[in-house]
Order: sequence, then C-alpha cells, then structure tokens
Amino acid sequence: MSGTIERFLRYVKIDTQSQGGSGTIPSTMKQHDLASLLASEMEAMGVSNVIYDKQYCCVYGMIPASCGCENAPAIGFLAHMDTSPDMSGANVNPRLIEQYDGKDIVLNAQENIVMKVADFPELASFAGKDMIVTNGTTLLGADDKAGIAEIMEMANYLLEHPEVKHGKICIGFSPDEEGAGGIRYFDIDTFGADFAYTVDGGELGELEFENFNAASGHLTVYGRNVHPGTAKNKMKNAILMAQEFHGMLPVAQNPMYTSGYEGFFHLDYICGDVEKTTAEYIIRDHDKVLFEEKKRIFVKAAEYLNEKYGEGTVVAKVTDSYANMREMIEPHMHLIDNASRAMKELGVEPIISPIRGGTDGASLSFRGLPCPNLCTGGGNYHGRYEYACVQSMEKVTEILVRIAEIYGAQN
Repeated sequence: MSGTIERFLRYVKIDTQSQGGSGTIPSTMKQHDLASLLASEMEAMGVSNVIYDKQYCCVYGMIPASCGCENAPAIGFLAHMDTSPDMSGANVNPRLIEQYDGKDIVLNAQENIVMKVADFPELASFAGKDMIVTNGTTLLGADDKAGIAEIMEMANYLLEHPEVKHGKICIGFSPDEEGAGGIRYFDIDTFGADFAYTVDGGELGELEFENFNAASGHLTVYGRNVHPGTAKNKMKNAILMAQEFHGMLPVAQNPMYTSGYEGFFHLDYICGDVEKTTAEYIIRDHDKVLFEEKKRIFVKAAEYLNEKYGEGTVVAKVTDSYANMREMIEPHMHLIDNASRAMKELGVEPIISPIRGGTDGASLSFRGLPCPNLCTGGGNYHGRYEYACVQSMEKVTEILVRIAEIYGAQN
C-alpha cells in the first residue's frame, strides 16, 4: 500500500466534522486532533519551519528550494482539515475494495445501504481499480483528507528524493472550509507562497479556476394563528406564505435542474409553524450580472408578499459569501498551464471546468495569493456514498511532485 493511501486511511479515522454557527474558532475543537498530528508528522519527516497555530487551528510548513532553484517561484499546496456538517464524520470505517468489478457496492448489508451504478453511473469507469468506501453510516472524509494525504506524501517524496529539483514548497492546512470560513484566519505571510493550489477537487484531472459567486439568503415569515374553525379572513399561515415565496423563485433555477455554469436558488433549511417560519437559502451563479439579478429576485419576492399581506410579514436578508476567483487567476494563467502540463506528462487529461461551489482558493485569491483548485480523486462528497479511487489519489500525488519540478525549472 502506498504512503498516500496509508496516510489517508489514518486521517479519515479522526473526526474533524465542522459546525456552522458554533461561535468558536475553529468551529469544533476536535479539528485540533488532526492539526496536531499533521504538525508532528511534518516535523518527523523533516519539513522546515513547521508552525501549528493553536489559536486558529492552522498548520504551516516549508521545504527549502533545491540548490540552484532558489529564485524559482515559491509554490504552495493547501487542503482543509474539516469534513462536512452534512453527515457524521465520527467512527469512520473505511473499506478497501481491491479490483472493483464495476457493479453495485453493498456498503452495509445489515442496513441495506447500497451504492448503485444506476444512481452513480461514473462508478462503472472504475472497474478494475481499487476503491475506498464507507460502511454507509458516515461520510468518508476524502473531502479533503485525500488532499491532505496527497500533499503530505508529496512532501515526504521530495524530502526523500533530493535529486528532484524544485523551488520553495509551502504547505498549509486550515480548518472550517465547509461553511464556517476558517480560511480567513489563514496567514498568507506565514505561509510564504507566491502562488498556490488548493488540493480539494474531485475526479482525477479536474483543474478549476472559476467558482460560484455566492450569497446566503435568510427568510423570516410572520403569521397570525387563529383557531381554524374561525380562521376565515383572520389567519395568516406563515408556512404557506413561505411556500408562496419559494414558488415565486424560478423553478428551473434549482440545483436539481442545473449544471455547468448555470446558477441556482437552493432551499437548504426550513422550519416553522403558523406563527413564524424561517428558511435558509444559498444563492449561486458564476456570472456576476446573473448573480446580482438572483439576489434582486429574492428581495423582490419578499416585497411583493409584504404588499399582499402587510408590511413586515416577510423579511428577506441577503449576505454575500464569496466571489468568483476567475478575475484573480486570469493574470496568472501559468498556474493552469503548468498544472495541465504536469497532468498530460503523467497521462492524465485535464478537465478544466467551473467549480459548482466554493473553495478556500477564492478567498485566498482575492487576498492576493492566486490559488486555483486541483483534483483529489474522490467523489460523492458530503454523504454516505462518498468514495476515493486509490490509483487516482496516487496519481494526484505524482502530479503535485511534477508541478513542483516544473516551477523549480523556472529559476
């Protein structure tokens, strides 16, 4: 078993699930368990300048440039330590399927949890390869512990093979990528890179420098409860008015019906009763003009219902979350060209596509560190059907080493 996979299987067993709205930094203290381990492992393998920021749960390290490559650009690689709040990351029980047959995978026979090719047709393409899956009761944690394992093994390889020429390599791990915004505490100066890559994508070959413009939408609907027997012309049902609000949003602009560059309104949470109902939305679009229009639609729907039912009945608030990093990457397209070159030289066809989500790289790019996103070799993130392909993960590690070499030659 390769070092990449050994590391990955070790890391996924550490519960690092984050929690939005916790009010703490990081959002869950158990993320420190992995941070501490990574710092110790980096020190043991010989990474220089290892810093474990216990206040913000960030880990930094550096591999000095090879002799003669001191003037090459300093290239960074980052991954996040937390796993999604959407499903438990505790007691992860990974299972290695050697030479997967390309058919349905029974994750848990006792609970009849089956990952079906009919539901996930991409599974058939992994026939003959080795797959890592869950037992169906937790997520796996490949998002983003696959990225962590690949970066760590890249570092180990470079340190064990001094004949591989490279410039300064910067390593960083941060908390709370999954919605809690932990990257805002990541210190770019301490990190020390001129350019960087997040290793936080999916399918082997993915290379991304565009992400959604994103906002959160919060809806509060105030109703009036009256005994249903005498409710005529008196009751105002907050639940129904919230449904009416949702019905005013474009039906086709729903994540279930969109792909590629198409944006959406996503109803993520709703709770309430006749007196008061609240709902949480995420609003997304790659195009800035269309993004602004979506926010306007959200607010206008509330204004219409207030005209219909009375001022103050519906309160809609929109808060920007992050922006599309494309404009920050385009002046530095060598990042895409060199990553594409590394992939092609290793027999991987680059898949340059927009991220239908966000990335820590977007925040870093707007803070002055251009940072596109690389694949990890995992899939079906944030749920019980998550998987990782062994051969894909090992290839990603090779890609990271090759990127380091390419930039090292630019001395």
